[in-house]
Amino acid sequence: MKRMLDTPDRAQALILAAGRGERMRPLTDTTPKPLLWVQGRPLLQWHVDALATGGCTKLLVNTAWLGEQIPAHFGATPHASDGQVLHIAYSEEGRDFGEALETAGGIVRALPRLADVFWVVAGDVYTPGFRFSAEAKQQFAQSDKLAHLWLVPNPRHNPRGDFGLSPDGLALNIPAALRDKHSTWTYSTIGLYRREFFTARFVQSVCAIPAGNPAGVKAPLAPMLRAAMDNAAVSAELYTGPWTDVGTPDRLRELNATHPQARTTETPSP
Repeated sequence: MKRMLDTPDRAQALILAAGRGERMRPLTDTTPKPLLWVQGRPLLQWHVDALATGGCTKLLVNTAWLGEQIPAHFGATPHASDGQVLHIAYSEEGRDFGEALETAGGIVRALPRLADVFWVVAGDVYTPGFRFSAEAKQQFAQSDKLAHLWLVPNPRHNPRGDFGLSPDGLALNIPAALRDKHSTWTYSTIGLYRREFFTARFVQSVCAIPAGNPAGVKAPLAPMLRAAMDNAAVSAELYTGPWTDVGTPDRLRELNATHPQARTTETPSP
């Protein structure tokens, strides 16, 4: 089945940048976590540049906590580090609802502004070698799956992982009580999704939110993914390149320990 990859004027990727970053306090008391510096750049800049390299020049960023700082830094038409002109729009959950809508609530809020197939990545992970490749997007678009996830080896802070992976590339919903008996991996927060994922019957049975989320319903993504996995609608692959969930000041310090010009508390000038 041939499926549409992009829709004119809709964003090709959503970067999730609305969270409070409680575990990163006090750094996030004055700076949103995606603008903390990692290895010489704001964390969010790594994703913006990687997406641009992969051909995604129309991006959408959701914001809430200190959210005004992110568009103030990037603006609407910033340049990637390689000089490409980008178009960044903002889904301002903090302005519209007073707080972040959690992962699924935020994605569904943004859904009318996203292409038929789009990337999702959390703004607080550092993965400098990941390629948001057009080939991966095309391969997913030609499949019959509703989502495709990249899984990573379990970090110290998530030793039991999130999901399993079948030999034929299906993501598996392994109940928490059984994870010690199965090989499991951690969701990298990087994935490709179809808009259809959020309207599928089995996903709606877990949490039915209309496109655009006009009521500002807060909802996590994991239950929706597990429901889709139980219906063999999610594929996955293992990514073994550098990946860090930059969730605590200690992890940030470890990442920056080898970079002499690293900054951790300041937001760079626009």
